[in-house]
Amino acid sequence: MNSSETQLIEELLNLSHTLGSAAFDWAILGEGNTSTIVDDHVFLVKASGSQLASLNESQVAPVRFKPILEALEDNRAYSDTDVKELLSSSTIPAGAFVPSVETILHAYLLTLPGVAFVGHTHVSSINGLLCSEKGWEAVSSGGRLFPDEIVVCGIAPCCVPYVDPGLPLARTLKQNVEAFVARYGVRPKTIYLQNHGFIALGSTSQEVVSITKMADKCARIMLGAFACGGPTFLSEQQVNRIATRPDEHQRQRALGLNVEHR
Repeated sequence: MNSSETQLIEELLNLSHTLGSAAFDWAILGEGNTSTIVDDHVFLVKASGSQLASLNESQVAPVRFKPILEALEDNRAYSDTDVKELLSSSTIPAGAFVPSVETILHAYLLTLPGVAFVGHTHVSSINGLLCSEKGWEAVSSGGRLFPDEIVVCGIAPCCVPYVDPGLPLARTLKQNVEAFVARYGVRPKTIYLQNHGFIALGSTSQEVVSITKMADKCARIMLGAFACGGPTFLSEQQVNRIATRPDEHQRQRALGLNVEHR
């Protein structure tokens, strides 16, 4: 293992420990998973059964992109056993790890431009919305509530209706991300999974943390807005104005965030 790989693992562990910290209530026990890209051929992902808060180097699985992405692209049905064998055979060395069942969606997301780290959590405030009819309607409407939500979390959320975790979810998520890119001209920074959880995409591990923090705050504000009669979203013109302001782009850079170019 070279020094750059050692540093990547350290960053992934630090990210995992932050996302799993009891101070935030973003993930408990075995919830959530994280990943980072090593190069065009290999990425690192949390192993199945491990906990974000206590993740260690022996629980980080190196996985080959090629077989995972090939399975994502083909149309054949995979049984649970097929998926387990796919994940196990894709590790380095083969069979050395049992990667998270969400490894397939991590592989896809790490191919998106500017994405080097992915953090998937089950944030309590966010799931309070995603597990309710009115909350899901509000989140999936694509509306934004206030300027800093746009600055940190992007122009709109990418929302995925409930799908069985694993390969079915990865395939549906890919379709929704592609539709998002076609509509907005940029990749999403946030992905909301109905009745499931939240995904933050970042060019750095710190960006994943910042996005998750802001998404948590946004969810709590939306819950408060519902208590006061319902959320009032910014207009499309107002959202586009914030998203394209040069001073906001400068603020994104100062915060270490990826700048959207539309």
